Amino acid sequence: MDRIMKIVAAIDSFKGSMTSVQAGEAAAKGIHKVDPEAKVYVGPLADGGEGTVEALVSGMNGTMRKVSVTGPIGKAVVCEYGVVENAGGKTGEKTAVIEIAGAAGLTLLSEKERNPLYTTTYGVGEVIKDAVKNGCRKFIVGIGGSATNDGGAGMLQALGFGLLKENGEQILPGARGLEELAEITDDNVIPELRKCKFKIACDVTNVLCGETGASAVYGPQKGADEEMVERLDRLLASYAALAKKKIPKADPMYPGAGAAGGLGFAFLTFMNAQLESGIQIVIKETGLEQKIADSDLVITGEGRMDGQTAMGKAPIGIAKLAKKYGKPVIAFAGAAARDAGACNEQGIDAFFPILREPALLEEAMKRENAEKNMEEAVEQAYRLWKL
Repeated sequence: MDRIMKIVAAIDSFKGSMTSVQAGEAAAKGIHKVDPEAKVYVGPLADGGEGTVEALVSGMNGTMRKVSVTGPIGKAVVCEYGVVENAGGKTGEKTAVIEIAGAAGLTLLSEKERNPLYTTTYGVGEVIKDAVKNGCRKFIVGIGGSATNDGGAGMLQALGFGLLKENGEQILPGARGLEELAEITDDNVIPELRKCKFKIACDVTNVLCGETGASAVYGPQKGADEEMVERLDRLLASYAALAKKKIPKADPMYPGAGAAGGLGFAFLTFMNAQLESGIQIVIKETGLEQKIADSDLVITGEGRMDGQTAMGKAPIGIAKLAKKYGKPVIAFAGAAARDAGACNEQGIDAFFPILREPALLEEAMKRENAEKNMEEAVEQAYRLWKL
């Protein structure tokens, strides 16, 4: 009798089309057409950006919670975050899984509304506060996709820090407020914050200021012109100098301090936080490594595979882990660019685009079409692998 095959499907989301779980389930359908007995484990995958909350909450059997908070330009937005109980087998321990983009994300704004002098991270602090109120003391925070460049000042204000002008009033929201920053106080910080631990899913190594800093690298996509970039950089530098007077360990040159417009700096300086690779957090928290170690085949992929994928995006994290245990890896993508061949040198044995015939992008991205295409592509590749 044939041995039952164990397959892990850990595929990153196809943005705007399929979530990680939907892509994995479509792959599983394709395998079961060929091998109904096969055991397919769908491992939710994300790298700290969009989809991280969903991946971790489904991989750790958590629940979703909604809270209304201050959006990036002051209008209320509803932010969804995950709560996982008894994480890591610790009874009574609650972990919150938050994507800052849900409260301060670029996608919450129109092109016209983007202006990092005005956008604030205040809502991020409000989400953390809500989670604390609900008993969470451990936090996993995806830090990608922000619309802000305020150095985390808004978040700190929401948590009770005083970011004060000369006259003792709180500074205005957005990076422009840093212009009047004279003092940072912590007398009114929510008391539970001291007991909270933060794991920040961060895959960028940008420092806070300078040529590779938050403002220069990410300011333009958030709506800053050249003149504004220089101003933002100056404001973050003076804010960092003031923070260092208050907290000597403050280090604007720490890799990742510039993440999310300096939010990385605020977490590292004022909170009990450590920055970790997003994909590594997801792998660790969902127990994916053990599943891969026990498998016969690993399937991964993402919406578009190209040279950037090979630089260490989520599918490469999975491929490297699979190779640690000598497992074959097949990847699937909505589109595979000419330079995607670089992925073969990073542990992906073969990759396939899932489109079978020319199609309009809009059609190809419809969820039902993408799922069908994934199912059929995986079925054919699996037939070949089984030979």
